[in-house]
Amino acid sequence: MNYPLIGIRIKALRENCGLSQLELAEHLGFRNHQTLAAVEAGNRRVTADELLLAAEHLDADLDYFTDPFRLVAEGRFCWRKAVPDLTAAQLDQYEDRIGRWLAMFRHLAPQVGRPLPLLASRKLGLGPCTTFEAASAAGERFTKEFRLGERPAVRLAAAMEKKLRILVLMVDAEVFRGVSSAACRLPELNAVLIARDEAGGRRHCELAHQLFHVLTCDAMPPKRLVPGRDCSGNRTARLASSFAHAVLMPALSLQHCRDWQALPKTALLQRLHALADELLVTASALRWRLTDLGMLRRSTASALPESALHGNNVKTQPALPPPFSRPFADVLAAAIDQGRLSVRLAADLVNMTIDDLIDLFHAHNIKNPIHL
Repeated sequence: MNYPLIGIRIKALRENCGLSQLELAEHLGFRNHQTLAAVEAGNRRVTADELLLAAEHLDADLDYFTDPFRLVAEGRFCWRKAVPDLTAAQLDQYEDRIGRWLAMFRHLAPQVGRPLPLLASRKLGLGPCTTFEAASAAGERFTKEFRLGERPAVRLAAAMEKKLRILVLMVDAEVFRGVSSAACRLPELNAVLIARDEAGGRRHCELAHQLFHVLTCDAMPPKRLVPGRDCSGNRTARLASSFAHAVLMPALSLQHCRDWQALPKTALLQRLHALADELLVTASALRWRLTDLGMLRRSTASALPESALHGNNVKTQPALPPPFSRPFADVLAAAIDQGRLSVRLAADLVNMTIDDLIDLFHAHNIKNPIHL
């Protein structure tokens, strides 16, 4: 049994039931509440009889305490909303489903020879008082230090996975309707989830935004639900935009845009769309990046109708990325192949049919471990 996780879950359920440590300690037969405090902190093992008593008193199944394929009172989620009327209940449902994926990966990866990073919490040296210019400078530096080149969107996800060991998952929109992306911080695992059927430019912008939240979570804990495209009233979200835009659109890639201010509106829109397609970003994000760099006056940028800035990446839209990611699918396949996870349970955990699961391995060029 994973005793630290059991302690975390006992504490979460106790608090949800409105019980004090002393009240539950007495029911479990502990002499004082300090013993229960040690259990909840993971510093004392709980016996089988004590766990049964806890399950009885807290009205929970034993699986609640022992199931390794769920997150309970763990993880700090940050969601970027795409619609205004999301509810806390919806987010609870999303986190329950996605928590199973992350818990499964966390549990199985070390068992199949893919150990999790020893130090998962890489950080940006930014804080609440950081200026927008400093956030942009950090984005430029990130692109340079991680050698993302002049089209960073092409290499960003791979850099996050391979160099920062962030789990990047492409998710079908119906999994979290009304949300464009999410990030989750765990002590031993960071994850970013992107709605994979968004346009390519939107996906890349969402990815860079969530990268900022993962790397600044300790200094600037984001709210559970943050604004999507309109972040004017949220300073942390605006800092994330400054960082993300600089990562995806480094100044070196925009040097030839210095004379765009003098262009007529129609020609300017054409140039914005063409360059946004080349960089695999949105034309709207490119407009504001040029404004931040002083290449467009804010009045000029604001005068461009938002409706005319939508729809780029249509001709250059790459094929829809396969679900989840290669590292995730690789761990899943290895766990099935080694007999650590049944095919049916694997399919159930990722909400797929067995045929869909086979297609997933094929899409990521992974040898199919399923023999029907």
